[in-house]
Amino acid sequence: QLVSKRLLREDEQDGAEVLLQPLPEDEVSELLRGVQRASEDRKTLLRRLRRALQDKETQQKFVRLDGSVRTLVGLFTGSLADVQMEAARCLHELSHSSDAAVAEACMPVTSYLLTYLSGHSVEFMELCLYTLGNLVVESEAVRKQLLPQGIIPVLASCIQSPHEAVLEGLGYVLSQLLQAKEAPTEIIPLVLDSVLPQHMLRLVCSGLKSGTGAAVEFAWCLHYIVWPGAGKTWARIPKALSFSLSKLTCPVLRCLGNLLAEETGCEAQIQDERLLAALFTVMQCYLQKQPFIVPEGLWLLNNLTADDPFFCFALLSLDLLPALLQLLPCSQAASVLVLTVLCNVAEKGPTYCQQLHQRAALPLLLGPLALPDPEVVGQCLELLHLLFLHCPQAAVDFVRQGGPQTLKQHQSTPELQERVQGLLDMALQLPGASVFSSSPAASSAFS
Repeated sequence: QLVSKRLLREDEQDGAEVLLQPLPEDEVSELLRGVQRASEDRKTLLRRLRRALQDKETQQKFVRLDGSVRTLVGLFTGSLADVQMEAARCLHELSHSSDAAVAEACMPVTSYLLTYLSGHSVEFMELCLYTLGNLVVESEAVRKQLLPQGIIPVLASCIQSPHEAVLEGLGYVLSQLLQAKEAPTEIIPLVLDSVLPQHMLRLVCSGLKSGTGAAVEFAWCLHYIVWPGAGKTWARIPKALSFSLSKLTCPVLRCLGNLLAEETGCEAQIQDERLLAALFTVMQCYLQKQPFIVPEGLWLLNNLTADDPFFCFALLSLDLLPALLQLLPCSQAASVLVLTVLCNVAEKGPTYCQQLHQRAALPLLLGPLALPDPEVVGQCLELLHLLFLHCPQAAVDFVRQGGPQTLKQHQSTPELQERVQGLLDMALQLPGASVFSSSPAASSAFS
């Protein structure tokens, strides 16, 4: 749906019949000649042409006629407002074609579409924006023409419009540009060099909570800038962009994380496992040069996995657990957040705990468990409690791997004493756990 074309059609209130069948070529030609002749019926003929252009075959026949698009462009740039609007609607129908040749036949109108994005009615600007967006979807030639024509500066001026319809149309155009295969090298640098990112962030933060269409469009635009190709095209991004992207990444992560932290219904709208894959790609890309991004990403991951099991399941099914565990030693903040995410997964019940245990999460917990950091150790204890509760075999293996000796280090820490003893008692009560506790030191730990 994000890459599909969009069509604006006014309600048919004049009683005219919508043409459902393709017109013969001679009728298309006659209709064009009628439009070309200056007459009082031009507006009516344009309406009939617009309905005819709803058919793909008729679109192809029309653009093959000599002077057909040139005629529409001439009327589109004329001084008669009602004729101009009807010509714009005809061009909009053509832009909705799935035939790239039809889209490229409309290239002579692109500069005028950009010009008319200032100083005209909201309805006219909206029509121009969606026509541009449709043309951008279909043809790389159109995109390459629009860039030197100044589409990015024009969109940057439009983003300050007070009209929701204009902003939503602008978001549509921009999202199509940012999904182009050449976006990382040719489009994203221009966008980052404009005022678009800061205004998009403002509109996302102010509008997503209320569910405005523009805010949703701009949220996806920011997604495409920060995670081009959902993590598949990082190698094609110029190195000079890395710092600019990192500055934009933090606000996007925080914005989405804040929305998930509130009861906005946002989590139900973003249940797409590709988001999880992209998030891990981002954290891995910035791990060495901008490690402060990692806690930001983990905080978002925490909010994604806190309630709904969708992303907990995706974390395991996409085999991202090893990548998550590798982030444990990054920093104190990262350790706490990684352990919190693991707790979120373990809270979902026995199946999830068994998966964590089978994927060797337990041995990697012994390192953080030995740290002299009460916050990190506290999260380890919470995770172990959930694992022992839902997967008794985890307790048996924990004892076998020398876990009780590590726990003993914290028996004198006031804020951890009670939880440590409770966890040891819990492990002792599980059948088979004490079998592996043969040394006097281990036995005394359970007494």
